Amino acid sequence: MGDKMPDDTFAFAPPPFRPADALIAVRRQLRDLRLAERGDGYELKGARVAELAASETSIEARLARKPSRQVPEWDRFTLTDAAQVRKFTDDVKRRLARWTEEER
Repeated sequence: MGDKMPDDTFAFAPPPFRPADALIAVRRQLRDLRLAERGDGYELKGARVAELAASETSIEARLARKPSRQVPEWDRFTLTDAAQVRKFTDDVKRRLARWTEEER
């Protein structure tokens, strides 16, 4: 009964981040959110709301603060791991929900 569990921790290293593969997944998620893909950008009802570009180590993303047919104000993101990609796509979903609600 005096035996203690060893303090070994099972730390698993996350898989290496592959920006090209992650970019494919992000593009698919944005299309699933019914954003229209136009070149390196995505539009909502003709207004550009997101732009993506991959480098060797990250995805550079821009997300409009609100849809605009003029030049929108952008928030910039540098995505370097899967958690940041999930956070970015969650942010896109929240903004889309807010923009849809504001239209009503």
